[in-house]
Amino acid sequence: MIVSSPKAKYFNTTGPCDPRLHYMLPPAPRLPEARTLIEMDRYFVLHAPRQTGKTTILDTLASDLTADGDTAALAFSCERAKAAGDDYGAAESLLLDSLREAADLSGWPKKLLPPGAWPQVTPGSRFGAALSAWCRRSPRRVVLFLDEIDALQGNSLVSILSQLRDGHNKRSKGYPFPASMVLCGLRDLRDYKVASGGDPTRFSLASPFNIIADSLRLGDFTADQIAELYDQHTQKTGQQFTKDAVDRVFELTQGQPWLVNALAHEITSTMQVTGTITTCQVDDAKERLIRARATHLDALAARLHEPRVKRVLEPIVAGAPYTDRHIIDDLSYARDLGLITQKPPPQVANPIYREVILRVLGDLTEQNIHADPHTFVLPDGRFDLPRLLQEFVVFWREHGEVLIQQEGYHEAACQIILMAFLHRLVNGGGHLDREYAAGTKRLDVLIRWPHTGPDGERLTQREAMELKVWRPGKDDPLPEGLAQLDRYLDRLTLTTGVLVIFDRRPEAPPWKERGSFEQATTPSGRQVTVLRV
Repeated sequence: MIVSSPKAKYFNTTGPCDPRLHYMLPPAPRLPEARTLIEMDRYFVLHAPRQTGKTTILDTLASDLTADGDTAALAFSCERAKAAGDDYGAAESLLLDSLREAADLSGWPKKLLPPGAWPQVTPGSRFGAALSAWCRRSPRRVVLFLDEIDALQGNSLVSILSQLRDGHNKRSKGYPFPASMVLCGLRDLRDYKVASGGDPTRFSLASPFNIIADSLRLGDFTADQIAELYDQHTQKTGQQFTKDAVDRVFELTQGQPWLVNALAHEITSTMQVTGTITTCQVDDAKERLIRARATHLDALAARLHEPRVKRVLEPIVAGAPYTDRHIIDDLSYARDLGLITQKPPPQVANPIYREVILRVLGDLTEQNIHADPHTFVLPDGRFDLPRLLQEFVVFWREHGEVLIQQEGYHEAACQIILMAFLHRLVNGGGHLDREYAAGTKRLDVLIRWPHTGPDGERLTQREAMELKVWRPGKDDPLPEGLAQLDRYLDRLTLTTGVLVIFDRRPEAPPWKERGSFEQATTPSGRQVTVLRV
């Protein structure tokens, strides 16, 4: 049945993209190497975080290859086989059911379809035998895209990959088997070894993984690609995104495809903005997405207490260095999930994720904050930062010791608690921008507070803070903190700032006595308020 194209398209945030329904970038140019490897009859891995466009690209590649006339290319999902666990016989049955269903939905002529019945062979050989039987009868070379391959676990994963290796290696002897195969999922090849119970550092000659020619990662959108995507909406509706708005989207998302689409969908469909779209609407949409904890962001939040993720993120939030050599595998895992940047130094992948992470980790603290945000607004509309710092001292003396003990991210507890306090009192009328990364020994915060000037003009108050921790056995971090804050203020073109130093030493003052203020000068002469708690 042919479905007519709808009158209006929209930005997609759920499932694969459909060019009849959704604004979307051409999929194939996002991964030009894939076509080359397929034409070379290679087996390879394609990995990227969820909701980045993997399935859309696989479907497009399969359709384009089949349309060329000499290939039968089919994409199907392995997700159902997750339920099989270590039962590799059940996993084979579920995979073959998914393969046949995808073939039946392809609209191919009968001669290209798999055989009506699969070969009856011993479990553990059925998947490979079925692919061979199909290739034997197909008049075209067969190419397969196994989506969600990392749904398979343990013995099931080892069995399927072993069968693929066996068939791949026998092709040189005339054995009918798929000409090319793409294993697609969240994780890189290295992590498949972990999922199957193997040591990722050891690749023996008999390994089912050693037939993989390459491992490709689907990248995020560039700023130009975001502009191209949003321009499709402009061409269709006449509604424009200002260049500053597009730049702000890139700044907030760093091109993460789901976030790029979600912000645009929130603005155009949920908020129903009718005029030109500006940075103001982008910031509003960002805040709405985070508050609503959209599915994608909720899935990210659910990962935060996984041991492997915590071992990566806790030093990032605390600004601490990595000292365990085994962290390399955890960093690779976090990169494959899209949580952190691809290149060192490790930091959270984008500002929206940075905000979500600190908000989720600070949920417990926020439940204990009873101050009214409205009382921190001065008569002239500006934000009363000195009063906020005084109120935080009271809060820290009363709740800090208990909250630190209850915080799962113990090494980053001070930063998380202050961030939760700031968020509770600032985010109602202003914005918080946070910067943190492993090894920096600090967390930087910028408060942006919009208000109306005496002549009715729109102004933005900006206040910069830096958070440091005085740890046991270390020197007072004041000199280092002043130098670091100096550089931060210089970048922001601000003349004053706040340095907060948390004392985590055993010899620190009693909790009821913490919270002293002093004035200090940075190396370049800027005046800084220092709060020691």
